[in-house]
Amino acid sequence: MVADQKKALEFYTKTLGFVVKHEIPMGEHSWLTVVSSEDPDGVELALEPNQYPAALALQKSLVADGIPWTAFSVEDIESEVDRLEAAGVTFTQPPMKAGGAKMAVFDDTCGNLIQIIELLE
Repeated sequence: MVADQKKALEFYTKTLGFVVKHEIPMGEHSWLTVVSSEDPDGVELALEPNQYPAALALQKSLVADGIPWTAFSVEDIESEVDRLEAAGVTFTQPPMKAGGAKMAVFDDTCGNLIQIIELLE
C-alpha cells in the first residue's frame, strides 16, 4: 500500500530500480505494478493506494512498531545501503547480522518500511 501512487512510482522505479509492468487507469487511481528489471516476468509488486481504512490503520501500526511491510533480497547489503543512501533513502535500521543473514530497513517515502536482506553463506 502506498500513500501516493505517483510518488511511489517515482521512488520504486528511479530510486530502487524496478520497472513498470502494468499501469492501468481505474478512475482516480491505477492498477500499478512494478517488477525487477532483471526478471520482468517475475513477481509483481502492486503499488496499491492505501484508501481502505483498515489497511491504512495496519500500515500505520506497522511503521509505528518498526515492522517492515515486505523484504527484498540483495547480493551485497553494504553496497546497496551505500547506493540507496547516496540516492537520499533514509534507513531506520542500519545493516545488522541476524543468524545467517544481514538485514537493514528503510523508509520507502510512501508510508512503509522495507527490509533488504543479504543471505550469508
